[in-house]
Amino acid sequence: MAHNLTSTQLHKLRLAHTQYPKAPEFNPSYGTAGFRSLAERLPSTVYRCGLLMAARSMAVGATTGLVVTASHNPAQDNGVKLVEPSGYMLQQTWEVCWALRVCIPWPTPNAEIALLTCCKFLFQAHANRLAQCDNDASLQSCLQDLFTSEAIAAGAPSRVLLACDSRPSSPALLAAAAAGVQALGGVAVDCGLLTTPQLHWQLQRLNQGLPWALEDYFTTLAGAYQQLVTGTQPLCQSLIVDCANGIGARHLQTLSQHLQQSGFDMIAKCTGDGILNGGCGADFIQKERQMPHTFDQVPQGSRCASLDGDADRLVYFTQQDSTFQLFDGDKIAVLAALFVGIVQTAYANGASTAFMRNNLGIEVAVTPTGVKYLHEEAVKFDIGIYFEANGHGTVLFSKSLLDRLHEIESQSKAARDLIALSQLINQAVGDALSGVLMVEAALRRRQWDLQEWGHLYQDLPSRQTKVLVADRSVISTINAETQVAAPAGLQALIDKAVAGVPAGRAFVRPSGTEDVVRVYAEATTQEAADKLALDVARQVHKVAGGVGEAPSN
Repeated sequence: MAHNLTSTQLHKLRLAHTQYPKAPEFNPSYGTAGFRSLAERLPSTVYRCGLLMAARSMAVGATTGLVVTASHNPAQDNGVKLVEPSGYMLQQTWEVCWALRVCIPWPTPNAEIALLTCCKFLFQAHANRLAQCDNDASLQSCLQDLFTSEAIAAGAPSRVLLACDSRPSSPALLAAAAAGVQALGGVAVDCGLLTTPQLHWQLQRLNQGLPWALEDYFTTLAGAYQQLVTGTQPLCQSLIVDCANGIGARHLQTLSQHLQQSGFDMIAKCTGDGILNGGCGADFIQKERQMPHTFDQVPQGSRCASLDGDADRLVYFTQQDSTFQLFDGDKIAVLAALFVGIVQTAYANGASTAFMRNNLGIEVAVTPTGVKYLHEEAVKFDIGIYFEANGHGTVLFSKSLLDRLHEIESQSKAARDLIALSQLINQAVGDALSGVLMVEAALRRRQWDLQEWGHLYQDLPSRQTKVLVADRSVISTINAETQVAAPAGLQALIDKAVAGVPAGRAFVRPSGTEDVVRVYAEATTQEAADKLALDVARQVHKVAGGVGEAPSN
């Protein structure tokens, strides 16, 4: 089996490289969900991601995927997310480790810290190596190393599904991705304007040999919702959805048309007339705890939901008089658990974790921040529910459980409902559109309003903030990102700040996409949580190379 790139591939690579050169000063880094930056910097990166996913398709003998999107980032940014044939995110060995060249005695004192340090400086991701090559020769060399190390046959066929969100910069970047796929002789399938979860869903279904067209997505979700709400009364209020002026608007409205006979009553707002993620969207709602800027005429107490820019995050919210109430990923996870273990990140509010352990008797696993870590843990359960507080998550059903449910579905309505839930909720990745239907079905089956949902448990007051630093890589974390490994002394300062706060909890972690350190704190009062977050942010600024003035509020 020949692993050397063919002369035709080398010729195409040289031609394409002239179209998509990398700026010498730009060194993209693969974050928690791919590459993101200002859109004008990204053509070379997205082109090389096209190369990577064509190579991945060759390596595994199946179709892979790529989505051009920057999710909840501002409109001037863009990015790229890479998708495995399973519909899951790119395998971590391809995004994280290039080759392990260092042996560390295990277990030894500080072995985890040493491993993190080695990973940071001595391991290179396939994605990063390709994205950071400065010239044609280094790119060809890197690509050849990839084919050799992964034993990829250079003449193997490949196919990559491509999609993008509605940002003005997306079509040109999608063309760059297609050029990368085609440079290796692969087939680039342009799926057009999709939400990120729709591409994941389509790719998973295609590789499972199931109907995977976009219309199949709508009919599958609508049919499952109908099964779950049959015999129930529609909720008394219309659902008002903030679509973040993003790609989710058009697809949510199409989905709503498929649900007209089900009593699904929805009003879509922020559908594209305003700025993408500008004063709206799930990230804005979750972080700022206020109504979208265009919701001034929405009646008090309305049941509202919010998507992010590529519709992979979902939060619910309402406002009565001057009181704003958020139903974030933690609240959605609890509602899903009542519907049907649970996996959370350290950002999960302590009250939600306690409720699920103590009231529902559900095993709760904690992972580092990032959907890829949550997903890896969730697949270990028969039913794995994972949500980040930001609203990104899903409910996964194991094949063995589904097989058992199918065996008894003719005799059991409960089995039929669980099968319908597995079809309703995206089995590949967090999906705000399917998430809306899951929440609405759960509320409708219980005939709950938001007040009854909110009374399940009371969140501990919390505060999130961020500190601008010169280099986020100076921060390393351990224990599912709840403790700092480096720089030395920072964790002791955090512990000291937490010690004086009743029920206090705080942690920090480096951002996966920008040079900031994210700070989370919670306590028994909002004032105490705010002060703890500020104290920790000041210590981060002092010890971890903060940029500009120290945090003051």
